[in-house]
Amino acid sequence: MNKQQGFTLIELVAVIVLLGILAVTALPRFVNLQSDARIAVLDGVIAAMNGAGTQIYAKSLIEGIETSDDGLIVVNGEDIVTVYGYPDEASIAFVLDLSAELEQDGDTPGIIGYDRDGDGDDEVADGGCFVTYSDATFADPVYTPASAIATTGGC
Repeated sequence: MNKQQGFTLIELVAVIVLLGILAVTALPRFVNLQSDARIAVLDGVIAAMNGAGTQIYAKSLIEGIETSDDGLIVVNGEDIVTVYGYPDEASIAFVLDLSAELEQDGDTPGIIGYDRDGDGDDEVADGGCFVTYSDATFADPVYTPASAIATTGGC
């Protein structure tokens, strides 16, 4: 009687080919995790903007400047310019205390995101992975709070 010991060469080659096929089909999913992570960070930045805006607005209400289009509030010893009670575009980055990877756009202060084009010129909007913060507005008789939206095409 002849007993087989181990695997044949054909069986080993078949397993290697199957593992290769699985790796090729699964790899794109794992590569896309960085993009998903950047988008999640931008969602967090939007939430932080909304939370900070709400807190600054509450302080504006207390000081009675929520209807002013050019108010000033002191937070932790720093002046925060407000528009209808919410931080203005230039002040929002200071209020957020951003991580080192996120930058404020040099041309448009209300844009915060990743320098995805890699040229280091602080023009974040060129990379297509950023959040745009818009000042609060007033169109008689309606006040519209500040808002933030993400652009994720280049993430």
